[in-house]
Amino acid sequence: MDSTYFWVDSTPVSVASSKQLLPTIGRINLAYTPPEYRRQGYATACVAALSQKLLDQGCRHCFLIANLANPTANHIYQAIGYWPICDWHQYSFTSKE
Repeated sequence: MDSTYFWVDSTPVSVASSKQLLPTIGRINLAYTPPEYRRQGYATACVAALSQKLLDQGCRHCFLIANLANPTANHIYQAIGYWPICDWHQYSFTSKE
């Protein structure tokens, strides 16, 4: 099931989306906070609440993919209990034509 959560402080200040892939595995698809609301704990609260929701629904494992070039996001994710397990590389192949 896909879910989108908005963290609200008199107005929406952060959003995160998730998908329960299997009965015991959930994924955070995206997390975004507009620049004017950053550095106030909204993203941390939003992602933590959505992660907890997945766990409450029976997921034993939650994961997300984070850009290593974004130290703020990586700090947030590790602060709420996520930890890095591998690096991901994406390659594309093109025709010589």
